[in-house]
Amino acid sequence: MHPSSDTTPSGPFSPRRDENPGTSMHLKSSPSGRVPQWVVEEALEQQRHARLDPWRQRREQRRAARVTRKTARRWAKASKRRNRVWRASPAIGIGLLAVLWFGPTIFNQYALPAISPYLPNASAPPPRLTASRDPLGVPPAVADTGGYRFMDSPDPDQEMVAYDPCRPVRVVVRPDNAPPGGQQLIDEAIAEVSAATGLQIVDAGTTTEAPSNRREPYQPDRYGRQWAPVLIAWSDAAEHPDLAGDVAGLGGSTARQVDGRPFVYVTGQVVLDAPSLTAMMESPDHVRAVIMHELAHVLGLTHIDDPSQLMYGDNLGLTDFAAGDRAGLARLGAGTCVPRL
Repeated sequence: MHPSSDTTPSGPFSPRRDENPGTSMHLKSSPSGRVPQWVVEEALEQQRHARLDPWRQRREQRRAARVTRKTARRWAKASKRRNRVWRASPAIGIGLLAVLWFGPTIFNQYALPAISPYLPNASAPPPRLTASRDPLGVPPAVADTGGYRFMDSPDPDQEMVAYDPCRPVRVVVRPDNAPPGGQQLIDEAIAEVSAATGLQIVDAGTTTEAPSNRREPYQPDRYGRQWAPVLIAWSDAAEHPDLAGDVAGLGGSTARQVDGRPFVYVTGQVVLDAPSLTAMMESPDHVRAVIMHELAHVLGLTHIDDPSQLMYGDNLGLTDFAAGDRAGLARLGAGTCVPRL
């Protein structure tokens, strides 16, 4: 509403005097005689409200009541939220103390193994969650006649270390320097040790990787986020000095462990002396026997002091596994499944 023409200022501002007698406003003043501004504003609001007709007065009263109820509800809800926060505070505090106290142990035991395969310079791949829960093959039933020995185990309480039978053993070949027919002999040797163990040994193709005594078991840049496959390489003493002398081949594997489970082999390599084996190709059965001998080393057998076995330290003309060799290989085919490795 606009002020009417008979409004006259009194001090900085004065409320309108009602034209009807008995309705003029008596303003409160301070001891100094000054009228506070809030008194003036309150008087003006009372005058405005008095001029409203009854219907408008009731409407404004209802509106004011609604605003009051909403404000009360908001304060009530806010108060409840504050109460919940304060009630939860002791629990939060206890939780924080627990994290600070047990945090390093929990992190090292659970969090770090989960994230470490994805960190730079990781030394192991992520767990193969798609790995089978059951062995992919069954070793043949053979009489355990003895006549075999296992490679030394990293754990003195674990008699042998073997490959996980619930996942395939992948093999790659570096074909450089291979004699004619060399790949066929490798394929035949792989078939023999696969049948003797029940392990699923699969051809993963060729590679340019060179053999090394310090071969990394995990090479994601070359083979992806999985353990490196078993490497078979034709080489010589110039590239691999351990082939010097009358050594026709070398074989072995790398073992790993996780979560207190048994050690298992995750990869290995066979290094074949190309010059000496090329000279033996007139008797391909003997070359194949050398490859079988080295693959048996990869799977976990070591030399035995029994010249009747193929795993004897010197090749005395045998071209196939003997009873002791087969008994040891059958046991190695019944290793432990470790899907988290």
